[in-house]
Amino acid sequence: MNYTWKELYDIAKARLNPREISPFIEAGGVAAAILTDKGNIYTGVCIDTACSLGMCAERNAIANMITNGESKIVKLVCVMSDGSVGSPCGACREYLMQLDKNSGDMEILVNLEENRVVKLCEIVPDWWGTARFQTS
Repeated sequence: MNYTWKELYDIAKARLNPREISPFIEAGGVAAAILTDKGNIYTGVCIDTACSLGMCAERNAIANMITNGESKIVKLVCVMSDGSVGSPCGACREYLMQLDKNSGDMEILVNLEENRVVKLCEIVPDWWGTARFQTS
């Protein structure tokens, strides 16, 4: 199924649920939805920890995807706690690039109202790992 950006946004936004898990962990303040090349959607929320070993919503969604046997993302939406669209942090951008040789073609929503999208390769130019994919 070809999901619209609004549908993916709504799926991610529905996962927002900021809460305190313990005195050391907060979760659900940011949510992400990813659409795979097989048409499946995986979601995740951020997990913030006092020891800084938490995980971003994007990486949580990726973990769900990999757990279910997939590794190729077509579209990504990240929703911030205020409902605005966010962009992956640097660590998530790197993680996304390493998933597949064509990850740079992944589309990322950056503005819902304007339906503005960027490709991952635009926000990670001159990625260091391109040559390594070419030799594998």
